[in-house]
Amino acid sequence: MKCPFCGSPESKVVDSRPLEENNSIRRRRECLECHGRFTTYEIIEEFHPVVVKKNGSKELFDKNKLLSGLLKACQKRPVDADKVATEVEAEIRNSLKQEITSAEIGDMVMERLRTLDDVAYVRFASVHREFKDIDKFMEELTKLKSEKDSGGC
Repeated sequence: MKCPFCGSPESKVVDSRPLEENNSIRRRRECLECHGRFTTYEIIEEFHPVVVKKNGSKELFDKNKLLSGLLKACQKRPVDADKVATEVEAEIRNSLKQEITSAEIGDMVMERLRTLDDVAYVRFASVHREFKDIDKFMEELTKLKSEKDSGGC
């Protein structure tokens, strides 16, 4: 941080305080060169990834929409849907991608559900993969069963 008085890049923080419900920090600094004091503010930069849907339309990522689908798949199952949604949201935000496809999000969810609960996984997969007939559904069940039998998960 450059000193506004002498332009020196060296300063030390004398005092820090959170502001506005902990969304920003006020820092009181002292220049190490001229000893002038000045105030700086740090704010959290909001990151809003965009979801590219199957039809090509785009919308802002909404954890609540993800959670809604998860709650349906995990109904009466021993799975913490909120935890899964939070993990997926964190992975999306940490990727720093500006855009992510709904298919990628679905795959992230399925990867987690596969290790947590077979029934929730199959329920979610049936919607995400859009099984059109019983053969596709049975194919996924057979694949899941063979992975479980061979110790793949």
